[in-house]
Amino acid sequence: MTMTPQRTDTSAPALVLAPTDPRQGAPRRVGPYPWAMAAAVALAVSGAALSLNGVLRGWAWYIPVVTTVVVVVAAMALLRAARAQPLLVAAGGFVSLVLILTFTFFRRNSIAGFIPSGETMDMLGLYVRRATETVLAESAPVAPNVGIVLVTCAVLGLVVILVDALAVPLGMPATSGLGLLAVLVVPAMIKPQSVGLPAFIVTAVGYLMIVGCSQWFSANRLQAGAGRNPGQFKRAAMTGGVALLATLLLQPLIPGFERGTFPQGSRLNPWGSSSGLNPMISLGNSLRSPTGEGRITYASTATSPLYLRSVTVDRFDGESWAPDDRDDTRRGGVARLDPGYEISATEMARSITVINAGQFTSPYLPVPYAPAGVNGLDGRWSWDPSTLSIKGVDTNSRGQQYVVVSSMPTLTVDLLARSSAPVRGISDDFIRPPAGVPDIVRTTADTITRESNTSYSKALAIQRYLRSSEFTYSLESPVQGGYDGNGLSVLADFLAQKSGYCIHYASAMAVMARLEGIPSRIAVGYAPGRPTGQTVSLAGQGAVPEYEVDARDAHAWPELYFEGLGWVPFEPTPSRGVVPAYASETSISGGASTNQNNDDLIPSGAASAAPLPSTAPVPLPGGGAAGAAGFQLLPVLYGGLGVLLLGLLLASPRLIRTGLRSRRLRPGPAASDDAALQSWAELRDLAIDYGVPPRPSETPRHFSARLRRSGALGEEDGRDGAAHRAVDSLVQDFERREYGRPLRSQAAPGESRPGGTPAAIAAARIDLIIAALRANARRLVRFRASWLPPAVMDRWLSTLGTPFRAVSRNVGVWRRAAARTLVRTRDGLRRVREG
Repeated sequence: MTMTPQRTDTSAPALVLAPTDPRQGAPRRVGPYPWAMAAAVALAVSGAALSLNGVLRGWAWYIPVVTTVVVVVAAMALLRAARAQPLLVAAGGFVSLVLILTFTFFRRNSIAGFIPSGETMDMLGLYVRRATETVLAESAPVAPNVGIVLVTCAVLGLVVILVDALAVPLGMPATSGLGLLAVLVVPAMIKPQSVGLPAFIVTAVGYLMIVGCSQWFSANRLQAGAGRNPGQFKRAAMTGGVALLATLLLQPLIPGFERGTFPQGSRLNPWGSSSGLNPMISLGNSLRSPTGEGRITYASTATSPLYLRSVTVDRFDGESWAPDDRDDTRRGGVARLDPGYEISATEMARSITVINAGQFTSPYLPVPYAPAGVNGLDGRWSWDPSTLSIKGVDTNSRGQQYVVVSSMPTLTVDLLARSSAPVRGISDDFIRPPAGVPDIVRTTADTITRESNTSYSKALAIQRYLRSSEFTYSLESPVQGGYDGNGLSVLADFLAQKSGYCIHYASAMAVMARLEGIPSRIAVGYAPGRPTGQTVSLAGQGAVPEYEVDARDAHAWPELYFEGLGWVPFEPTPSRGVVPAYASETSISGGASTNQNNDDLIPSGAASAAPLPSTAPVPLPGGGAAGAAGFQLLPVLYGGLGVLLLGLLLASPRLIRTGLRSRRLRPGPAASDDAALQSWAELRDLAIDYGVPPRPSETPRHFSARLRRSGALGEEDGRDGAAHRAVDSLVQDFERREYGRPLRSQAAPGESRPGGTPAAIAAARIDLIIAALRANARRLVRFRASWLPPAVMDRWLSTLGTPFRAVSRNVGVWRRAAARTLVRTRDGLRRVREG
């Protein structure tokens, strides 16, 4: 009678080499892993999205965000439960993201409500432009319009796919925190309150769940009967708790978001430090900056304190102020500029200003108003006849040195008081008040101008009210009160709280002036600067004092239009800038201020008259060395980050291979049969890495014999004999596991017995085999096995080729079907002709 060995796994293939991955082969039950990981990823990303409250106004945007996150993780979990390839799972995530975004935002402009169409793409471009305008025109918290919410949902959907890819197919769950960090860094850089405790806690819990799921459902997660370490959750909880505690305790000791490279409330700019001046949005961040960026130096013959004007903000739709570039009406060449309206004043004040833009980077050129001509610029520039704003066509302001000739009427109180003629030739953009003005704004404007009869007296009344002792200048109150923006709701909050900075004062005066029938706009630029102690020699003018401004001097002020005089600037912000002589009143109070960065902002006569140590000829000396040093810091950091990411990318095959090996050989009280499967899979991959891949028709014993004869392990009778015996032991353990009665694993003769667990013994055998393979391999083979392991690269290539193979199979099926149809058709036609 013939005895057949007992089999512990009836589904195992008969006497053929087992698959590289021990989880392949027999039908297996996926279990809860895909859904547990999906829940962890959804919780982590949704928690990180909580931190965006304060970057986006209100909570109406959060429901679409959570919907997008849940749909994407559910789609990927469903595909993973169906045992789809990792590449197909990621592709399914992208497809589900596109479908849910189309359903949420483009339902009326799509096919069947969720399939994108050409009209969908047109609307997408419109929404993206709207989001871009919002970012450029508003400061946080921004209004959550459709464009902003669409971009937020799309980005968070991509973060879900990234976190899932890092945690599952790439096998790097700890690194998945980089995707979450990419979300948290936005509020950390913009909001003074930073991320916030609730968002931090929820994100941390989700992240720990991702790591915990990866630990619990590790490389042996789908093996029936795989042992798990009962203390792993305790260790994971302990590790996570210690990390969170250390984060909370060390935070007050590290000058992270209070001072340092990334101060609280600053904006992150991946192309360098914020040395430019975005209209409206960056003023509060610039003023809150502990160090000045974008230093500009200038010298002028002007007799009054000089404001440098960069851009005009004149379009107000009720949600925000924004610049209107009027690209269709801009004119090229800035040697001569014409304001486009008639000036009836008999006396004009003409000044010459030499400016060195230094590190200041902006498409708009800072100039004193009203420029009549600019010389010395590099590149092509254009100007707007309605606002005289100068914008680069193919260049920007960085490193420009130029001379500006400005011309303005000599304004007096009497001249402005007599300017009561109706306004003519001014665009409605400057006159039309916004719709939906809150009652507090309209009531305040009517109340403070009730006793004023002329446009000039109304302007003075509004300025007087805003500069009164009822108002205080504060950079922090708007942020803490949640009205750090420039929309109508923000303006209503400002008038109720009576505390803010230049954006709020300029917006309030501009809107109230329009309500009283006075054309208005907002100029964005720099308040009068500080003397540098240098002078500049101007031809025919002698030595002229030099001044400097930087991001801390960023300022916004209103300009009101008077017929026959043009645009006239006012200064409603208390403790900031200089009130012009024609707008000064002895009854105006300076107002209290909580701002401490206001020293030496206004050049005094004494400072101008003081002896100056040196004289520098035109062009201006290369000032801004300090600014340049600060400017170069972030590019170095980002360059280092780019090099780090590139290094991680290049090292990813090695990291994945090492991680897979460590999971397979992880010490612990694993069962003997499981240790045999894992160590056998590792032996096969090692053979592939060192150029002895197994053949599909080989039995395990034939494969091991060929590996030993190949010379990859060295001489069996020499110093590498232990490695040969380790291979024999691994083969025996695998054969017992697959084809015979399980026996207690024992160390092979000549092997040391490290500990007593099967996993520890298997790990020691694998170490012997690796040492022998490396010692007997050529240098190039060792390099390939370490950094580009074929066991990983072949799987990647196979995964990437899956869609192409599927298409090829389908094309072959269709081609054969078409050929059969053609043959049948031809035969049928032949029979018809013959019959």
